[in-house]
Amino acid sequence: MTDRTTAPDVRGAGPSSAGTPHVDAGDAGYSKDLKSRHINMIAIGGAIGTGLFLGAGGRLAGAGPSLAIAYAVCGVFAFFVVRALGELVLYRPSSGAFVSYAREFMGEKGAYTAGWLYFLNWSTTTVADITAAATYAHFWSLFSDIPQWILALIALAVVLTANLISVKYFGEMEFWFAIIKVVALVGFMLIGIFLLVTQQDIGGHTPGFGTISENDGIFPMGALPMLLVIQGVVFAYASVELCGVAAGETRNPEKVMPRAINSIMWRVGLFYVGSVVLLALLLPYTAYSADESPFVTVMDKIGIPAAGGVMNLVVLTAALSSLNAGLYSTARILRSMAVAGSAPRFTARMNKGQVPYGGVLLTAAFGVAGVGLNYVMPGQAFEIVLNLASIGILGTWGMIMICSLLFWRRSQAGLLSRPSYQLPWAPYTQIVTLVFLASVIVLMWWGGGIGRTTVMFLPLIAAALVGGWFLVRNRVNAIAAEREGR
Repeated sequence: MTDRTTAPDVRGAGPSSAGTPHVDAGDAGYSKDLKSRHINMIAIGGAIGTGLFLGAGGRLAGAGPSLAIAYAVCGVFAFFVVRALGELVLYRPSSGAFVSYAREFMGEKGAYTAGWLYFLNWSTTTVADITAAATYAHFWSLFSDIPQWILALIALAVVLTANLISVKYFGEMEFWFAIIKVVALVGFMLIGIFLLVTQQDIGGHTPGFGTISENDGIFPMGALPMLLVIQGVVFAYASVELCGVAAGETRNPEKVMPRAINSIMWRVGLFYVGSVVLLALLLPYTAYSADESPFVTVMDKIGIPAAGGVMNLVVLTAALSSLNAGLYSTARILRSMAVAGSAPRFTARMNKGQVPYGGVLLTAAFGVAGVGLNYVMPGQAFEIVLNLASIGILGTWGMIMICSLLFWRRSQAGLLSRPSYQLPWAPYTQIVTLVFLASVIVLMWWGGGIGRTTVMFLPLIAAALVGGWFLVRNRVNAIAAEREGR
Protein backbone atom coordinates (compact mmCIF):
# COMPACT_ATOMS: atom_id res chain seq x y z
CA MET A 1 0.00 0.00 0.00
CA THR A 2 1.17 3.53 -0.69
CA ASP A 3 2.16 5.68 2.28
CA ARG A 4 0.55 9.09 1.81
CA THR A 5 1.47 10.82 5.05
CA THR A 6 3.54 13.45 3.26
CA ALA A 7 0.83 16.10 3.41
CA PRO A 8 2.09 19.71 3.69
CA ASP A 9 1.58 19.83 7.46
CA VAL A 10 1.36 16.51 9.21
CA ARG A 11 2.21 17.84 12.63
CA GLY A 12 -1.10 19.17 13.82
CA ALA A 13 -1.93 22.76 14.65
CA GLY A 14 -1.89 24.97 17.65
CA PRO A 15 -4.77 26.45 19.61
CA SER A 16 -7.11 28.71 17.74
CA SER A 17 -7.54 32.34 18.52
CA ALA A 18 -9.65 35.12 17.09
CA GLY A 19 -8.81 35.40 13.41
CA THR A 20 -6.58 32.30 13.44
CA PRO A 21 -8.76 29.22 12.96
CA HIS A 22 -7.50 25.89 14.21
CA VAL A 23 -6.36 23.50 11.50
CA ASP A 24 -6.01 19.78 12.12
CA ALA A 25 -3.34 18.21 9.91
CA GLY A 26 -5.07 14.86 10.32
CA ASP A 27 -7.76 16.12 7.94
CA ALA A 28 -5.35 16.35 5.00
CA GLY A 29 -5.55 13.82 2.20
CA TYR A 30 -9.15 12.60 2.52
CA SER A 31 -11.55 12.37 -0.40
CA LYS A 32 -14.99 13.97 -0.16
CA ASP A 33 -16.92 11.03 -1.57
CA LEU A 34 -19.71 10.67 1.01
CA LYS A 35 -22.96 12.02 -0.42
CA SER A 36 -25.98 13.46 1.36
CA ARG A 37 -27.83 10.13 1.15
CA HIS A 38 -24.87 8.37 2.78
CA ILE A 39 -24.76 10.82 5.70
CA ASN A 40 -28.51 10.63 6.22
CA MET A 41 -28.51 6.84 6.32
CA ILE A 42 -25.36 6.77 8.48
CA ALA A 43 -27.28 8.93 10.96
CA ILE A 44 -30.15 6.43 10.88
CA GLY A 45 -27.83 3.44 11.11
CA GLY A 46 -26.07 4.99 14.09
CA ALA A 47 -29.37 5.39 15.93
CA ILE A 48 -30.78 1.92 15.19
CA GLY A 49 -28.94 -1.25 16.06
CA THR A 50 -28.99 -4.56 17.87
CA GLY A 51 -29.83 -2.72 21.10
CA LEU A 52 -33.36 -2.37 19.73
CA PHE A 53 -33.70 -5.42 17.50
CA LEU A 54 -32.36 -7.90 20.04
CA GLY A 55 -31.80 -6.19 23.39
CA ALA A 56 -35.30 -4.76 23.80
CA GLY A 57 -36.73 -8.22 24.55
CA GLY A 58 -34.78 -8.75 27.76
CA ARG A 59 -35.26 -5.14 28.82
CA LEU A 60 -39.03 -5.36 28.32
CA ALA A 61 -39.10 -8.50 30.43
CA GLY A 62 -37.06 -6.77 33.13
CA ALA A 63 -38.64 -3.30 33.22
CA GLY A 64 -42.04 -3.73 31.57
CA PRO A 65 -43.66 -0.97 29.49
CA SER A 66 -41.62 1.64 31.41
CA LEU A 67 -38.78 0.72 29.03
CA ALA A 68 -40.34 3.22 26.59
CA ILE A 69 -39.66 5.99 29.14
CA ALA A 70 -36.02 4.86 29.47
CA TYR A 71 -35.61 4.92 25.69
CA ALA A 72 -37.19 8.38 25.49
CA VAL A 73 -34.99 9.86 28.25
CA CYS A 74 -31.77 8.35 26.88
CA GLY A 75 -32.81 9.36 23.38
CA VAL A 76 -33.07 13.02 24.44
CA PHE A 77 -29.54 12.95 25.85
CA ALA A 78 -28.22 11.09 22.81
CA PHE A 79 -29.71 13.87 20.69
CA PHE A 80 -28.04 16.52 22.86
CA VAL A 81 -24.69 14.78 22.35
CA VAL A 82 -24.98 14.56 18.58
CA ARG A 83 -26.41 18.09 18.38
CA ALA A 84 -23.42 19.41 20.37
CA LEU A 85 -21.10 17.56 18.01
CA GLY A 86 -23.06 18.94 15.06
CA GLU A 87 -22.43 22.52 16.22
CA LEU A 88 -18.70 21.79 16.45
CA VAL A 89 -18.76 20.20 12.98
CA LEU A 90 -20.41 23.31 11.51
CA TYR A 91 -17.80 25.44 13.26
CA ARG A 92 -14.99 23.34 11.75
CA PRO A 93 -15.60 20.03 9.90
CA SER A 94 -12.94 17.45 10.80
CA SER A 95 -12.49 13.72 10.30
CA GLY A 96 -10.81 13.76 13.71
CA ALA A 97 -14.18 14.91 15.09
CA PHE A 98 -14.24 15.25 18.89
CA VAL A 99 -10.52 14.32 19.14
CA SER A 100 -9.72 17.31 16.96
CA TYR A 101 -12.01 19.53 19.04
CA ALA A 102 -10.52 18.20 22.29
CA ARG A 103 -7.08 19.14 20.94
CA GLU A 104 -8.26 22.67 20.20
CA PHE A 105 -10.07 23.30 23.49
CA MET A 106 -8.30 20.97 25.95
CA GLY A 107 -4.83 20.43 24.53
CA GLU A 108 -3.09 17.21 23.58
CA LYS A 109 -3.92 15.47 26.88
CA GLY A 110 -7.60 15.96 26.16
CA ALA A 111 -7.24 14.71 22.57
CA TYR A 112 -5.26 11.70 23.79
CA THR A 113 -7.91 10.82 26.40
CA ALA A 114 -10.86 11.32 24.02
CA GLY A 115 -9.22 9.28 21.28
CA TRP A 116 -8.24 6.27 23.34
CA LEU A 117 -11.60 6.15 25.12
CA TYR A 118 -13.23 6.07 21.69
CA PHE A 119 -10.84 3.36 20.59
CA LEU A 120 -11.71 1.37 23.74
CA ASN A 121 -15.36 1.66 22.79
CA TRP A 122 -15.01 0.52 19.19
CA SER A 123 -12.20 -2.01 19.51
CA THR A 124 -14.24 -3.91 22.11
CA THR A 125 -17.47 -3.35 20.18
CA THR A 126 -15.75 -4.83 17.11
CA VAL A 127 -15.22 -8.04 19.07
CA ALA A 128 -18.86 -7.95 20.21
CA ASP A 129 -20.04 -7.38 16.64
CA ILE A 130 -18.16 -10.25 15.04
CA THR A 131 -19.26 -12.49 17.93
CA ALA A 132 -22.88 -11.43 17.38
CA ALA A 133 -22.60 -11.93 13.60
CA ALA A 134 -21.23 -15.45 14.08
CA THR A 135 -23.96 -16.27 16.62
CA TYR A 136 -26.72 -15.01 14.30
CA ALA A 137 -25.28 -16.96 11.34
CA HIS A 138 -25.63 -20.18 13.36
CA PHE A 139 -29.41 -19.67 13.17
CA TRP A 140 -29.41 -21.08 9.63
CA SER A 141 -28.68 -24.77 9.15
CA LEU A 142 -26.27 -23.92 6.32
CA PHE A 143 -23.84 -22.45 8.88
CA SER A 144 -24.75 -24.46 11.99
CA ASP A 145 -21.80 -26.87 11.66
CA ILE A 146 -19.20 -24.13 11.06
CA PRO A 147 -17.25 -23.20 14.22
CA GLN A 148 -18.16 -19.80 15.65
CA TRP A 149 -14.62 -18.45 15.36
CA ILE A 150 -14.51 -19.16 11.60
CA LEU A 151 -17.78 -17.29 11.02
CA ALA A 152 -16.45 -14.41 13.12
CA LEU A 153 -13.30 -14.31 10.97
CA ILE A 154 -15.34 -14.29 7.75
CA ALA A 155 -17.50 -11.40 8.98
CA LEU A 156 -14.40 -9.40 9.88
CA ALA A 157 -12.70 -10.13 6.54
CA VAL A 158 -15.69 -9.02 4.45
CA VAL A 159 -16.20 -5.69 6.25
CA LEU A 160 -12.44 -5.03 6.51
CA THR A 161 -12.02 -5.44 2.74
CA ALA A 162 -14.80 -2.92 2.00
CA ASN A 163 -13.28 -0.40 4.43
CA LEU A 164 -9.80 -0.65 2.92
CA ILE A 165 -10.87 -0.02 -0.69
CA SER A 166 -12.36 3.47 -0.35
CA VAL A 167 -14.79 5.56 1.68
CA LYS A 168 -17.32 5.09 -1.13
CA TYR A 169 -17.55 1.38 -0.33
CA PHE A 170 -18.01 2.14 3.35
CA GLY A 171 -20.76 4.64 2.55
CA GLU A 172 -22.59 2.30 0.19
CA MET A 173 -22.40 -0.62 2.60
CA GLU A 174 -23.69 1.51 5.48
CA PHE A 175 -26.42 2.96 3.25
CA TRP A 176 -27.85 -0.46 2.39
CA PHE A 177 -27.44 -1.80 5.91
CA ALA A 178 -29.51 1.15 7.14
CA ILE A 179 -32.13 0.60 4.43
CA ILE A 180 -32.63 -3.01 5.57
CA LYS A 181 -33.04 -1.95 9.21
CA VAL A 182 -35.52 0.82 8.39
CA VAL A 183 -37.61 -1.34 6.06
CA ALA A 184 -37.80 -4.08 8.70
CA LEU A 185 -38.88 -1.65 11.42
CA VAL A 186 -41.44 0.12 9.26
CA GLY A 187 -42.84 -3.23 8.12
CA PHE A 188 -43.19 -4.45 11.69
CA MET A 189 -44.82 -1.20 12.86
CA LEU A 190 -47.37 -1.31 10.05
CA ILE A 191 -48.26 -4.90 10.96
CA GLY A 192 -48.45 -3.98 14.65
CA ILE A 193 -50.70 -0.97 14.02
CA PHE A 194 -52.97 -3.12 11.86
CA LEU A 195 -53.23 -5.68 14.67
CA LEU A 196 -54.09 -2.92 17.16
CA VAL A 197 -56.71 -1.26 14.99
CA THR A 198 -58.42 -4.51 13.97
CA GLN A 199 -58.07 -6.07 17.44
CA GLN A 200 -56.61 -9.23 15.97
CA ASP A 201 -56.02 -12.12 18.36
CA ILE A 202 -52.30 -12.67 19.10
CA GLY A 203 -51.67 -16.04 20.66
CA GLY A 204 -54.94 -15.92 22.62
CA HIS A 205 -54.49 -12.29 23.63
CA THR A 206 -56.30 -9.17 22.38
CA PRO A 207 -53.90 -6.24 21.91
CA GLY A 208 -54.60 -2.76 23.26
CA PHE A 209 -54.17 -0.56 26.33
CA GLY A 210 -55.64 -3.36 28.41
CA THR A 211 -52.43 -5.28 27.77
CA ILE A 212 -50.64 -2.77 29.99
CA SER A 213 -53.35 -2.03 32.57
CA GLU A 214 -54.17 -5.71 33.14
CA ASN A 215 -50.50 -6.56 33.73
CA ASP A 216 -49.68 -4.19 36.60
CA GLY A 217 -49.43 -1.01 34.54
CA ILE A 218 -46.44 0.90 33.18
CA PHE A 219 -44.22 0.09 36.19
CA PRO A 220 -45.12 -3.54 36.96
CA MET A 221 -42.10 -3.97 39.26
CA GLY A 222 -41.67 -0.36 40.34
CA ALA A 223 -39.48 2.42 38.97
CA LEU A 224 -36.13 0.89 40.02
CA PRO A 225 -35.93 -1.69 37.17
CA MET A 226 -36.50 1.13 34.67
CA LEU A 227 -33.59 3.09 36.17
CA LEU A 228 -31.28 0.09 36.22
CA VAL A 229 -31.97 -0.74 32.58
CA ILE A 230 -30.73 2.70 31.48
CA GLN A 231 -27.14 1.41 31.16
CA GLY A 232 -28.17 -1.01 28.42
CA VAL A 233 -30.35 1.60 26.75
CA VAL A 234 -27.41 4.02 26.52
CA PHE A 235 -25.42 1.29 24.78
CA ALA A 236 -28.32 0.89 22.33
CA TYR A 237 -27.75 4.50 21.21
CA ALA A 238 -23.98 4.06 20.79
CA SER A 239 -22.61 5.33 17.45
CA VAL A 240 -25.06 8.22 17.01
CA GLU A 241 -21.87 10.34 16.92
CA LEU A 242 -20.70 8.55 13.75
CA CYS A 243 -22.23 11.11 11.40
CA GLY A 244 -19.97 13.75 13.01
CA VAL A 245 -16.88 11.74 12.09
CA ALA A 246 -18.17 11.20 8.55
CA ALA A 247 -18.66 14.97 8.06
CA GLY A 248 -14.96 15.34 7.27
CA GLU A 249 -15.40 13.30 4.10
CA THR A 250 -18.49 14.94 2.64
CA ARG A 251 -18.94 18.03 0.53
CA ASN A 252 -21.08 20.89 1.89
CA PRO A 253 -21.34 19.60 5.49
CA GLU A 254 -23.02 22.87 6.47
CA LYS A 255 -26.03 21.78 4.40
CA VAL A 256 -25.95 18.04 4.95
CA MET A 257 -25.21 17.79 8.69
CA PRO A 258 -28.05 19.87 10.24
CA ARG A 259 -30.67 17.94 8.28
CA ALA A 260 -29.17 14.57 9.20
CA ILE A 261 -28.74 15.42 12.90
CA ASN A 262 -32.16 17.01 13.33
CA SER A 263 -33.77 13.93 11.85
CA ILE A 264 -32.26 11.76 14.61
CA MET A 265 -34.75 13.11 17.15
CA TRP A 266 -37.90 12.03 15.33
CA ARG A 267 -36.29 8.76 14.29
CA VAL A 268 -35.55 8.01 17.94
CA GLY A 269 -39.13 8.86 18.85
CA LEU A 270 -40.63 6.83 16.03
CA PHE A 271 -38.40 3.78 15.88
CA TYR A 272 -37.25 3.31 19.47
CA VAL A 273 -40.01 4.72 21.64
CA GLY A 274 -42.75 3.92 19.10
CA SER A 275 -41.60 0.33 18.66
CA VAL A 276 -41.37 -0.33 22.40
CA VAL A 277 -44.83 1.17 23.01
CA LEU A 278 -46.21 -0.98 20.20
CA LEU A 279 -44.57 -4.11 21.62
CA ALA A 280 -46.02 -3.34 25.06
CA LEU A 281 -49.50 -2.92 23.59
CA LEU A 282 -49.38 -6.10 21.51
CA LEU A 283 -48.30 -8.59 24.19
CA PRO A 284 -47.83 -8.60 27.98
CA TYR A 285 -44.27 -7.77 28.98
CA THR A 286 -43.97 -11.28 30.45
CA ALA A 287 -44.19 -12.74 26.93
CA TYR A 288 -40.77 -11.30 26.00
CA SER A 289 -37.34 -12.63 26.92
CA ALA A 290 -33.65 -11.88 26.49
CA ASP A 291 -33.23 -15.04 24.41
CA GLU A 292 -35.30 -13.83 21.47
CA SER A 293 -35.87 -10.65 19.52
CA PRO A 294 -39.19 -9.13 20.69
CA PHE A 295 -40.16 -8.63 17.06
CA VAL A 296 -39.70 -12.35 16.40
CA THR A 297 -41.81 -13.08 19.50
CA VAL A 298 -44.73 -11.10 18.07
CA MET A 299 -44.35 -12.50 14.55
CA ASP A 300 -44.27 -16.07 15.83
CA LYS A 301 -47.41 -15.46 17.92
CA ILE A 302 -49.39 -14.33 14.89
CA GLY A 303 -48.05 -17.21 12.80
CA ILE A 304 -46.12 -15.31 10.13
CA PRO A 305 -43.92 -17.93 8.41
CA ALA A 306 -40.15 -17.46 8.43
CA ALA A 307 -40.46 -14.51 10.85
CA GLY A 308 -37.48 -15.75 12.81
CA GLY A 309 -35.32 -16.03 9.69
CA VAL A 310 -36.23 -12.54 8.46
CA MET A 311 -35.53 -10.89 11.81
CA ASN A 312 -32.31 -12.86 12.20
CA LEU A 313 -31.16 -11.40 8.88
CA VAL A 314 -31.96 -7.93 10.20
CA VAL A 315 -30.00 -8.33 13.45
CA LEU A 316 -27.12 -9.84 11.47
CA THR A 317 -27.22 -6.73 9.28
CA ALA A 318 -27.22 -4.52 12.37
CA ALA A 319 -24.12 -6.28 13.72
CA LEU A 320 -22.26 -5.96 10.41
CA SER A 321 -23.31 -2.31 10.19
CA SER A 322 -21.84 -1.63 13.61
CA LEU A 323 -18.62 -3.45 12.69
CA ASN A 324 -18.42 -1.40 9.49
CA ALA A 325 -18.87 1.84 11.43
CA GLY A 326 -16.28 0.90 14.03
CA LEU A 327 -13.51 0.20 11.53
CA TYR A 328 -14.30 3.41 9.68
CA SER A 329 -14.51 5.82 12.60
CA THR A 330 -11.58 4.58 14.70
CA ALA A 331 -9.29 4.80 11.68
CA ARG A 332 -10.09 8.51 11.27
CA ILE A 333 -9.74 9.21 14.99
CA LEU A 334 -6.41 7.36 15.20
CA ARG A 335 -5.01 9.30 12.24
CA SER A 336 -5.87 12.59 13.92
CA MET A 337 -3.99 11.38 17.00
CA ALA A 338 -1.05 9.90 15.09
CA VAL A 339 -0.10 13.16 13.35
CA ALA A 340 0.19 14.74 16.83
CA GLY A 341 2.19 11.84 18.26
CA SER A 342 -0.35 10.27 20.63
CA ALA A 343 -1.06 7.18 18.50
CA PRO A 344 1.29 4.79 16.62
CA ARG A 345 2.84 6.43 13.55
CA PHE A 346 1.61 3.79 11.14
CA THR A 347 -2.03 4.69 11.89
CA ALA A 348 -1.49 7.97 10.00
CA ARG A 349 -0.73 6.18 6.74
CA MET A 350 -3.17 6.34 3.84
CA ASN A 351 -3.49 4.13 0.79
CA LYS A 352 -4.29 5.00 -2.82
CA GLY A 353 -8.00 4.99 -2.01
CA GLN A 354 -7.40 7.80 0.54
CA VAL A 355 -8.21 5.44 3.40
CA PRO A 356 -6.15 5.59 6.64
CA TYR A 357 -5.43 1.88 6.40
CA GLY A 358 -3.10 1.81 9.41
CA GLY A 359 -5.96 2.70 11.76
CA VAL A 360 -8.34 0.28 10.06
CA LEU A 361 -5.84 -2.56 10.48
CA LEU A 362 -5.15 -1.73 14.14
CA THR A 363 -8.85 -1.91 15.00
CA ALA A 364 -9.19 -5.08 12.91
CA ALA A 365 -6.30 -6.59 14.90
CA PHE A 366 -8.47 -6.36 18.01
CA GLY A 367 -11.16 -8.09 15.98
CA VAL A 368 -8.71 -10.91 15.25
CA ALA A 369 -8.08 -11.12 19.00
CA GLY A 370 -11.84 -11.40 19.31
CA VAL A 371 -11.78 -14.33 16.89
CA GLY A 372 -9.38 -15.98 19.33
CA LEU A 373 -11.71 -15.18 22.20
CA ASN A 374 -14.53 -16.82 20.27
CA TYR A 375 -12.34 -19.90 19.87
CA VAL A 376 -11.37 -20.12 23.55
CA MET A 377 -14.67 -19.15 25.20
CA PRO A 378 -17.51 -18.72 22.66
CA GLY A 379 -20.19 -18.58 25.35
CA GLN A 380 -18.76 -15.61 27.30
CA ALA A 381 -17.04 -13.57 24.55
CA PHE A 382 -19.96 -11.20 23.97
CA GLU A 383 -20.57 -10.20 27.62
CA ILE A 384 -16.87 -9.71 28.40
CA VAL A 385 -16.29 -7.08 25.72
CA LEU A 386 -19.71 -5.44 25.97
CA ASN A 387 -18.95 -4.26 29.50
CA LEU A 388 -15.73 -2.54 28.46
CA ALA A 389 -17.46 -0.92 25.49
CA SER A 390 -20.04 0.76 27.74
CA ILE A 391 -17.26 2.62 29.59
CA GLY A 392 -15.85 3.85 26.27
CA ILE A 393 -19.28 5.09 25.18
CA LEU A 394 -19.89 7.09 28.37
CA GLY A 395 -16.37 8.51 28.19
CA THR A 396 -16.76 9.53 24.53
CA TRP A 397 -20.10 11.24 25.10
CA GLY A 398 -18.69 13.00 28.15
CA MET A 399 -15.70 14.33 26.17
CA ILE A 400 -18.00 15.62 23.41
CA MET A 401 -20.05 17.58 25.94
CA ILE A 402 -16.95 18.96 27.68
CA CYS A 403 -15.62 20.15 24.30
CA SER A 404 -19.00 21.74 23.59
CA LEU A 405 -18.96 23.50 26.96
CA LEU A 406 -15.44 24.86 26.44
CA PHE A 407 -16.42 25.93 22.91
CA TRP A 408 -19.37 27.86 24.36
CA ARG A 409 -17.12 29.52 26.96
CA ARG A 410 -14.68 30.69 24.26
CA SER A 411 -17.54 32.08 22.22
CA GLN A 412 -18.76 34.01 25.27
CA ALA A 413 -15.27 35.45 25.67
CA GLY A 414 -15.31 36.63 22.06
CA LEU A 415 -12.48 34.33 20.96
CA LEU A 416 -14.59 32.62 18.30
CA SER A 417 -18.08 32.70 16.82
CA ARG A 418 -20.72 29.99 17.12
CA PRO A 419 -22.37 28.86 13.86
CA SER A 420 -26.06 29.49 13.32
CA TYR A 421 -26.70 25.79 13.98
CA GLN A 422 -26.34 25.58 17.77
CA LEU A 423 -26.95 23.29 20.72
CA PRO A 424 -29.99 24.85 22.42
CA TRP A 425 -29.97 26.09 26.02
CA ALA A 426 -26.18 26.10 26.38
CA PRO A 427 -24.44 25.82 28.80
CA TYR A 428 -27.20 24.13 30.82
CA THR A 429 -27.66 21.38 28.23
CA GLN A 430 -24.01 20.33 28.49
CA ILE A 431 -24.04 20.38 32.29
CA VAL A 432 -27.27 18.39 32.61
CA THR A 433 -26.00 15.82 30.08
CA LEU A 434 -22.71 15.40 31.97
CA VAL A 435 -24.68 14.88 35.20
CA PHE A 436 -26.82 12.28 33.43
CA LEU A 437 -23.76 10.38 32.18
CA ALA A 438 -22.26 10.38 35.68
CA SER A 439 -25.56 9.11 37.07
CA VAL A 440 -25.47 6.19 34.62
CA ILE A 441 -22.15 5.09 36.15
CA VAL A 442 -23.71 5.36 39.63
CA LEU A 443 -26.66 3.23 38.47
CA MET A 444 -24.28 0.64 37.02
CA TRP A 445 -22.60 0.31 40.42
CA TRP A 446 -25.89 0.39 42.32
CA GLY A 447 -27.39 -2.37 40.19
CA GLY A 448 -24.58 -4.77 41.12
CA GLY A 449 -23.70 -7.78 38.99
CA ILE A 450 -22.19 -7.09 35.57
CA GLY A 451 -22.69 -3.33 35.93
CA ARG A 452 -20.68 -3.17 39.14
CA THR A 453 -17.93 -5.29 37.60
CA THR A 454 -17.82 -2.84 34.70
CA VAL A 455 -17.39 0.16 37.01
CA MET A 456 -14.56 -1.68 38.78
CA PHE A 457 -12.62 -1.55 35.51
CA LEU A 458 -12.50 2.27 35.69
CA PRO A 459 -9.35 2.54 37.88
CA LEU A 460 -7.54 0.09 35.58
CA ILE A 461 -8.54 2.06 32.48
CA ALA A 462 -7.50 5.33 34.14
CA ALA A 463 -4.14 3.81 35.09
CA ALA A 464 -3.63 2.58 31.52
CA LEU A 465 -4.41 6.05 30.12
CA VAL A 466 -1.98 7.73 32.53
CA GLY A 467 0.74 5.18 31.79
CA GLY A 468 0.19 5.54 28.06
CA TRP A 469 0.45 9.31 28.26
CA PHE A 470 3.85 9.08 29.92
CA LEU A 471 4.98 6.83 27.08
CA VAL A 472 3.91 9.22 24.28
CA ARG A 473 4.28 12.67 25.85
CA ASN A 474 7.90 13.16 24.72
CA ARG A 475 6.94 12.49 21.10
CA VAL A 476 3.87 14.74 21.43
CA ASN A 477 5.98 17.55 22.90
CA ALA A 478 8.67 17.12 20.23
CA ILE A 479 6.11 17.42 17.44
CA ALA A 480 4.55 20.45 19.13
CA ALA A 481 7.97 22.11 19.54
CA GLU A 482 8.84 21.44 15.89
CA ARG A 483 5.52 22.96 14.84
CA GLU A 484 6.02 26.08 16.92
CA GLY A 485 9.59 26.48 15.65
CA ARG A 486 8.56 26.65 12.01
